[in-house]
Amino acid sequence: MKNIAILVASVNKNMELALNIQKVVTELEAKSEVINLVALDLPMYTSIIEDEKGIPKEINDLATRLQTFDAFIIVSPEYNGSTPPVLNNAIAWVSRVGDDFRAIFNQKFVAIATHSGGGGIRGNDAVRAIFAYIGSNVLSREIINNYSKPYKKDTVESIVKELIAYS
Repeated sequence: MKNIAILVASVNKNMELALNIQKVVTELEAKSEVINLVALDLPMYTSIIEDEKGIPKEINDLATRLQTFDAFIIVSPEYNGSTPPVLNNAIAWVSRVGDDFRAIFNQKFVAIATHSGGGGIRGNDAVRAIFAYIGSNVLSREIINNYSKPYKKDTVESIVKELIAYS
């Protein structure tokens, strides 16, 4: 049975979207866990913090947890045409754990989803660029919801089926 992490980089509508996606994953007989990056309240990454204090325990714990997943779904709004700081920060920290900054995500499949007031396309492009750079195989299709484009379960089912098949 595939195990999928649903990383949520915002609350409200994106958390609602993540929970709807999780229901679909369960219906397709895969396991999933929603990880709310906002609720983790990770310290802001800086090389000064890393040099002086090392990698915090909560970052090592998150990295260990992420390594157990077969695939990822990133649910993230568009912030000023890019990704929210909480997502960048989490990726920055976990990429510092171990000798290979790509280790957690390398060769794993990733699906991208958003609920964004601004449409979400530029934000999704930024998410795609980050995960492709760290070695993930990012699905070409995306889940895009906004106030004029509501949630469509059949689209989510199709994308999640693809993610499960590839991973």
